Amino acid sequence: LKGRRPPTGAIDDYDTDDDAADDDLTEMQSVRTEKTSVTGNTKKSQTSVKIAPELAKLTLFHGTKFKSWGESGQALTHHMHSFSESRVRSFCKHNQSQSWIQYNQTHISRTFPSGNRTNSSNYSPILAWATGCQMVALNLQTPDEMVRMNYGRFRENGEQGYVQKPSTLMMKGVTEPRTTHIEVKILSGSCIPKPKGVSDGECINPYVSISLFDCSDGREVTSTQVTNTVFNNGFSPIWKFEDSFHFDVKNACVAVMQFTVMDKNSTPTKTDEFIASASIPIACMRQGIRSVQLSDAHNTRSGAFDFASLLVLVKFQHCQAEI
Repeated sequence: LKGRRPPTGAIDDYDTDDDAADDDLTEMQSVRTEKTSVTGNTKKSQTSVKIAPELAKLTLFHGTKFKSWGESGQALTHHMHSFSESRVRSFCKHNQSQSWIQYNQTHISRTFPSGNRTNSSNYSPILAWATGCQMVALNLQTPDEMVRMNYGRFRENGEQGYVQKPSTLMMKGVTEPRTTHIEVKILSGSCIPKPKGVSDGECINPYVSISLFDCSDGREVTSTQVTNTVFNNGFSPIWKFEDSFHFDVKNACVAVMQFTVMDKNSTPTKTDEFIASASIPIACMRQGIRSVQLSDAHNTRSGAFDFASLLVLVKFQHCQAEI
C-alpha cells in the first residue's frame, strides 16, 4: 500500500528525514536524493531510485517528508507521513495534537517503534490513537501488554478488520475528550489454567492486575491496581468483595482497561508468572456484572484457555453511552 512514486519534481519531498531512517522498510525503499561528485570545480548531481518505477506507480500511498502541518494539510490526500514513537510524543508534548488530528481527518499517518528497541519491545499506541493515526505499527512478535492492548482495540468490531475512528476525532475545531469515572470489583474467576496452559505442576496462586491505559494533555497516563492473592485455587478463585478499584478516565474514546491474571510465586526471589489477560476499550464497557473472557499471551482461547474467565462488577459515575 505504501511506497515511493518516481520523482516528478522536488526530490526533497521524500520522507528521508530521521524518522524514515529509523524505519528499516522505509530506508530500504527510500530514494537517494542526491549523489554529488566533485571533479575540480565541477559538481554533478544525480538521482537514483532503488525500486522500479513501474512497481512504485502501483502503490496507493506516497510517503513524504514532514515540514509543517499547514503544508502537509494542503498536500494530495494520498500523500502520507511516517513518524517514529519519539516524534509522536514530541508533537503531543508541544501542543500539536489538534493540528495532527485535523491532518488525520483527510490524510494518513503511520507510527512505528523506535529503531533503538533492539529487543523488539513496544511503545504505547494510546497517543497515536488519540490523534487519529490510522496505522499504528507494533512489534507483534513480542506479546507484551502493549500488544495485548492493541488486540483489545480491535475487539470493538469483533476482530473483523478496521475499527472506525471515534466521531470526536472527525469533528472540526477543538473538541474536549470525554471523561468518566469507573469503579471495578473483581468478584471471582473460573477455570483459570496454569501459566502457559501446562497441565502439570502445583496449584496456582492467582491475583488480578487491573490497568487503565489512558492519555491526558498530550501525555500517556497509566494506572494499575492489584487484588489480593487467592492461594491454591485456579478452578474457582473468589476475591474480596469489599475491594473496589476506582479509575478516572481522561479520554474515554481511546482508553483501554486491561485485566491481567498473574500467578503469585511462593518463592520471593522469583518473579510472578503471566497466566492470561483481557483488554477492553472503555467505549465497549457497560455497567453491571460482566463475564470477561481471558486469552493467553497470543490472544487465543483454545485448549486450557477455552473457559477461562473473570466475573467483574462495573459501575460508571455517568451511564456509559455509545461513542
